[in-house]
Amino acid sequence: MHRMEIPMNIIYIMCLLGSVLSQDMSYEEIRVQLQACPKACRCPQDFPRAVYCDSKGLTTIPTIPPHTWYLYLQNNNIAVLSADALRNATQLRWLNLNRNKITSDGVESDVLSTMSQLAHLYMDDNLLSSVPSPLPPSLEHLRLSRNRISKIPAGIFSGLDKLTLLDLQSNKLMDDAVTEVSLKGLNNLVQINLAKNHLTSMPVGLPPTTTQLFLDGNNIDKIPTGYFKGLPKMAFIRLNYNKLASSGVPKDVFNVSSILDLQLSHNQLTEVPLIPSGLEHLYLDHNNISTVSGSSVCPDSADLMDDTNESGPRLRYLRLDGNEIKPPIPSDIISCFRLLTSIII
Repeated sequence: MHRMEIPMNIIYIMCLLGSVLSQDMSYEEIRVQLQACPKACRCPQDFPRAVYCDSKGLTTIPTIPPHTWYLYLQNNNIAVLSADALRNATQLRWLNLNRNKITSDGVESDVLSTMSQLAHLYMDDNLLSSVPSPLPPSLEHLRLSRNRISKIPAGIFSGLDKLTLLDLQSNKLMDDAVTEVSLKGLNNLVQINLAKNHLTSMPVGLPPTTTQLFLDGNNIDKIPTGYFKGLPKMAFIRLNYNKLASSGVPKDVFNVSSILDLQLSHNQLTEVPLIPSGLEHLYLDHNNISTVSGSSVCPDSADLMDDTNESGPRLRYLRLDGNEIKPPIPSDIISCFRLLTSIII
C-alpha cells in the first residue's frame, strides 16, 4: 500500500487556517480583511489581525480594515490621528504611533474612546502638549514619552481601572501638573515613569498599588517624611540625577519593607540613608559621601540574624564609587550585610 502524500500547498493552507482559527476569524472575515489592506501597508496572510504601516513615509493614516487587532504606524510623518481612517477599526488591541508628528490638536475628538478593546497605546516621540483624552477604559499600557506634555487634564484617568503602566518621561511636566487631582483614577497602576521632566518635589497622589517609580533627571531636592508609608507595594525607586542633599532626605524615609531596589546616584548626599532590611540593591555613586559605618546604616534586624543567613538584611549589591570614601570598607558593614556579593567603591 502506497502512503498518500499531502501536497505542500495543502499543508500551507492547513497551517494558515490553524493560525487564523486561533484568532477566531471566519473565512469571510479573512477575505474582507486582506482585501481591505491599504496599499501602503502589509497584511500578512498568516497573521491577518496585524496591519504593518510602519516606516512608509505616510503623512496620513490610511483606512484601516475592520478586523485589525494590531496596528503599526510608527516611524512616519502622520500629523493627525484621524477618526475617519479608524472608523472601522473598532477591534484594535494594540496601536503604535511612535515617532510621528501628532499634536494635541491633531487628536480628533473621541477617536480613542470608541476603541473599546484597546489595551496598548504607544505615542512616544510626537508633538503632544497634553495627555490625549478621552481614553478608553480598556487601556492597560499608555506610553507618551518624549513629547511636549505640560499638563494632565483633571479626571482624565477616571474609569481607567485596567491601566497598569503610565510612561510620561522626557516631557515638560512641572509640580502643578502632577497632583492628586490629575492622577485620580489610577486605581491599579503598577509603574509610573516621570523621569526627565521639570519636577522639584515628589509627586503626590500616587495610588497605593504603585510598585515602580522612576523620577530620574528632575530637580527634586527633598522627600517628605513618611512619603512611602502610603505606598505599601513600592519595590523599585529611581531618583538618579536630582538635587537631593542629606538634609532633604529623612533618615528613615526609605525604611519600608517592600523596597528592593533603590537608586540615588548623582545627587548631593553626604550621608548614607538608613537601609531597609529587605533592600537588595543600593546605588549611591557620585554623591558627596565621605564616610560610611555599619552602626549608622545597619537595620535593627541585623542583630537577629542567624548564621544561616535566613533573616536579617538582604543587601547584595552596593555602589559607592564617585564619592569621597576611601577603602577599605569598614568591617561592621561586612558583618551587618552578610549577603553582599558586590561592593563598588
